[in-house]
Amino acid sequence: MKQSSDIRRTNKALLAALLATAALVGADLGSKAWALSELSEARVGQPPPLCESDDLGRISFQRARKPPVVLVDDYLELRYAENCGAAFGLMRSSSAVARSVVFGIAALGAVIFLGLMFVRGRGGRAFAAAVPFVIAGAAGNIHDRLRYGYVVDFVRFHLPSGWEWPTFNVADAAIVVGVGLLLIDGLLDAKRQKRAEAMIETKGKSTDEA
Repeated sequence: MKQSSDIRRTNKALLAALLATAALVGADLGSKAWALSELSEARVGQPPPLCESDDLGRISFQRARKPPVVLVDDYLELRYAENCGAAFGLMRSSSAVARSVVFGIAALGAVIFLGLMFVRGRGGRAFAAAVPFVIAGAAGNIHDRLRYGYVVDFVRFHLPSGWEWPTFNVADAAIVVGVGLLLIDGLLDAKRQKRAEAMIETKGKSTDEA
């Protein structure tokens, strides 16, 4: 009898995953377009060098900020930001070539690896739900890097004390949700394997006693 991990997913499941991925990519790109229009504006004159830091390590934005949209006073607002690094600012100060190579390979590898695993029926429901989130998040941010040279971020969570979470976007949130679902699937899979091993051991003991 074939294991569930060896059964290819149905065309219905593949279509649902594609539609979910498209919807998430649309939400990400649409929200970024809104942020570009409503939270920023073109600079007057020549823009600063793209993603190049000054002597103090600061990187000037290509676009000028407009006033933020405050959702919850002292906690949550929509504020334009440009991320030259990975999610949450990782590799922000690396060279443009290094960022392009690392991000491109990582995103393409994630898309291919997860896509193949999904088609082949690997993982459980949590894994199947995670794939569109991760792929859409990777695709949304890669789109920005190819089009602008940086990723558009705009969701800022902070506390009155001054602490703040790195500004993020819908793609970043989708990746976090997807990774969380992958972790849940891993835990559930470990439990399933333990139960299967326990059943095999019980059957073996019953056979020996007989």
